[in-house]
Amino acid sequence: MTATYLSADRRARELAELADGRTVDVLVIGLGVTGAGVALDAASRGLSVAAIDAHDLAYGTSRWSSKLVHGGLRYLAAGAVGLAYESAVERGILLERTAPHLVTPLPFVLPLTAEVGHVGAATTRIGLYAADALRATAGTPRSALPASRRISSVETRRLFPAVRSRDLRGALLYWDGQLVDDARLVVALARTAAGHGAAILTRCRAQQPRAGVVPVLDTVSGRRFDLRARVVVNAAGVWADQLDPSVRLRPSRGTHLVLPAHLLGHPTAALTVPMPGARNRFAVVLPQPDGRVYVGLTDEPVTGPVPDVAQPDPGEVSFLLDTLRGALDVPVGAEDVLGAYAGLRPLLAGTAERTADLSRRHAVRTSADGLVTVVGGKLTTYRRMARDAVDAAVAVGRLRAGPCRTARLPLVGAGPAAWPATGATGGPPARLVARYGAEADSVAGLATHDPALLRPIAAGVPVTGVEVLWAVRHEGALDADDVLDRRTRIGLVPADRERALPAVRALLAATSGDGRG
Repeated sequence: MTATYLSADRRARELAELADGRTVDVLVIGLGVTGAGVALDAASRGLSVAAIDAHDLAYGTSRWSSKLVHGGLRYLAAGAVGLAYESAVERGILLERTAPHLVTPLPFVLPLTAEVGHVGAATTRIGLYAADALRATAGTPRSALPASRRISSVETRRLFPAVRSRDLRGALLYWDGQLVDDARLVVALARTAAGHGAAILTRCRAQQPRAGVVPVLDTVSGRRFDLRARVVVNAAGVWADQLDPSVRLRPSRGTHLVLPAHLLGHPTAALTVPMPGARNRFAVVLPQPDGRVYVGLTDEPVTGPVPDVAQPDPGEVSFLLDTLRGALDVPVGAEDVLGAYAGLRPLLAGTAERTADLSRRHAVRTSADGLVTVVGGKLTTYRRMARDAVDAAVAVGRLRAGPCRTARLPLVGAGPAAWPATGATGGPPARLVARYGAEADSVAGLATHDPALLRPIAAGVPVTGVEVLWAVRHEGALDADDVLDRRTRIGLVPADRERALPAVRALLAATSGDGRG
């Protein structure tokens, strides 16, 4: 197995080999969660693979999610049992086999208040029973995700202290999966693919493919060249129709707010809040590492050109705040918002009037000239999307490949050593274990000759110096933006980003001069 590290040197070397005319079996365009998943699936089947992105790993939709790996409760409520089952199966795979260091169980509370009458509570309880049955059918044991139950008002407020106490008669408690960070999942997929021989190439902007040839601009050097492959897979997400105009998408925008956890009493469970005037639609308040909570999620149609980075709409920010206020005992205003982010869902066009009602199923299509395009879907089901796309690529290219292996293939950082004994003498810091799993010791080891690298890089920013170095030496970060906005997510709070930027730039400068950058 090849080394899993990604670095500027490795990128330059592999890009030069491909630019010189090397033909690979599969060329993947797009390095979000789907594209990285395709690269891993194909490489682990023994195919030669290159995967490119115009910007960086997880640059598009994949880093703007709710950071959840969910079992499809909403799909179940809508009657899409097949899609809900698929989500439940994939959640179990991530939670127990492939990424247990990145995915952990998260409790959710749905407060029983006047907005959720007795009939509504009974209906929801039946839905949760069905979700429990689906979890069991998908093979995920209660030891991984406990069964749902009703809890008292006292326990509800213990889990979420700021919840509205007026007319509270308890809550329904259920469990789902939470990612420590969505971008970290993409990085883990890309690095695992690299370990199986895939060339992972950021800052490579693809032009229109033609018969297995993809013109590419290397935005680092400014060079243009052709990449050659037996099959090209279009995993460009909301930009997929730019490579295959026959694909019809209806993107929708999902906005989240970032709030300080102390404002809500440092909740240990997520809060589910019915959206006013909507049926079976809920806002969620999600506790995060590093003293933050995220509040989301909207679903608004997007028209016109698709931007590189979507921006939250002020109206959506106000709507989320209004929804939240009605569910809390504490006042929350615009001045409390530390940051906001928005992502675009690559939804397939359908007959539904609202984007919220469009199917979340994925589709794999092969054009007349052999371009394989994978679109739609959800972060949770990326592995199934990747499997189906690679199956199509193998068929269209008549490639010799083994069966899909990714359901039992641990990502980098997973495994029994993913939970070293924190707190023990010489053990890695708990923060590093939570984010890097079995690699935590190696990350901490970067501070062997400079213990100051284990300290936060700026006031109020818990990210440490070793995390910045690891991002550059092992995770393919090429500049400060990659570190701040994709590898560490400091950039989700603009004030934190501003404070951390000088330290990140200094560490990058030092790394580029030590011969290992």
